[in-house]
Amino acid sequence: MFRPKVPTNPMPTSVVAPPAVVEPGAVVQPTPAPAPVAPAPARPTIQLTPGALVALVGGGTAVVLVVGAVLVSMLLAVAITGASLAICALVIRSLVNADAHRR
Repeated sequence: MFRPKVPTNPMPTSVVAPPAVVEPGAVVQPTPAPAPVAPAPARPTIQLTPGALVALVGGGTAVVLVVGAVLVSMLLAVAITGASLAICALVIRSLVNADAHRR
């Protein structure tokens, strides 16, 4: 089951031609044609005017401020939730301990 089986090649069904005989002689190499030069792409070049540069910097600053505000608010939400859970745990523990001492 785990032994590899070597496939057997069947006999060829068509006439097999003998390999061609290459006689030694002078080898003539064709001269390569010159490579065509690709034209320069006709895409527009971005030109930054002072007004566009100010708008770009202003937009980038606005994006950074918005993303920073969102991240800080998420961090505050997690911190407030953790503090609330800690206070709830202390209150519940206090109530359970007070109930246990009354018995």
